[in-house]
Amino acid sequence: MTETIKAHELPSLVGQELEPSSWLEITQERVNQFADATNDHQFIHIDEEQAAQTPFGGTIAHGFLTLSLVVFLTAEKARKIEGTVMAINYGSDKVRFLQPVRVGSRIRARQVLMEAREKNPGQWLTKTAVTIEIENQEKPAMVAESLLMTIVK
Repeated sequence: MTETIKAHELPSLVGQELEPSSWLEITQERVNQFADATNDHQFIHIDEEQAAQTPFGGTIAHGFLTLSLVVFLTAEKARKIEGTVMAINYGSDKVRFLQPVRVGSRIRARQVLMEAREKNPGQWLTKTAVTIEIENQEKPAMVAESLLMTIVK
């Protein structure tokens, strides 16, 4: 069950790590759809035969596909803020792709609230450290600082 909190409680939660998200398999179909959506058809993403000849040993997800899944993966375990009208993706800081995600791998998100402040009345800006892990891999796929603006009534 996801915890519901009041917006003014956010600053007291800085530094706390939430439970990791569920695992999500990165399929070739998802990678191909992302390639079509972004017009990034580099062979390492979509050509399984050619990609098998690279040091990756097969196709890999786009780094930006991994980044785009942050909202989905973190939302599962994020605390719900009472009175939320909407939440808006406010950007990311310090994004780093540390290891490629091989197609067929499973990833999940770990998150730690880094900052929380009321930017304007009823507008809470949070910065969350997000680590995207690859199942059975020590080194993460990606680390980023994700920014979210939550509007509360």
